[in-house]
Amino acid sequence: MASRAPESLEERLGYRFRSPDLLRRALTHRSAVTGAPEAAALAHNERLEFLGDAVLELLTSESLLDSFPDWNEGPLSRSRARIVNAHSLEAAARQLGLGGDLRLGKGEEKTGGREKAGLLADAFEAVVAAIYLDGGLEAAREFLRRTLFGSALAEDGVRLSESDRKSALQEFLQARGRPAAEYRIAGESGPDHHKQFEVEVWVGGERLASGCGSTKKEAEQLAARQALTLLAASEMS
Repeated sequence: MASRAPESLEERLGYRFRSPDLLRRALTHRSAVTGAPEAAALAHNERLEFLGDAVLELLTSESLLDSFPDWNEGPLSRSRARIVNAHSLEAAARQLGLGGDLRLGKGEEKTGGREKAGLLADAFEAVVAAIYLDGGLEAAREFLRRTLFGSALAEDGVRLSESDRKSALQEFLQARGRPAAEYRIAGESGPDHHKQFEVEVWVGGERLASGCGSTKKEAEQLAARQALTLLAASEMS
């Protein structure tokens, strides 16, 4: 069960629910629900997660269009993907302390469910949907401005527009007739619920760079970014 009362979470969310049951459902993992499948589906947060994903996509697109009127579809799409990826949503959920409010079954509780990245990201999406259903689009928009958009858009789009470094590296190599990049896992560390991955990027049998991240995809992007930096510097020397 939850270790914090919904009221304390409402203060952290900056939103007071007219229908507290929506917030309760947004925090309820399917492992905490028993009974007939039809009834259970209405008691846990998976349906809210589905809706929250759509609300996130819409409001992130709107925010990017407003913030960067000179961008075309390419950087807009890459930036949206960076903002709404699982790692960003997990980080926002941790910032709000959602893990302590999750309603979990005994099995998930024993296996560290409150710290699992996937459960936290899903709960954040469900909370977005709950706020949308309770207070409308403007309430959801304001919540995301405070919890997700602010730090990302404060970067002035520099890091956002660079979100897909793997594709950029591939284009760089192809333009110079070089082999495609190969990504190899060099190591893993940390507990299952908070792993760190090290990934190396190799080109033509040569190790160019490495990167570390909380997911393999993040580590690959960081390795690709480092490789691009090194390759560009070598061309200039």
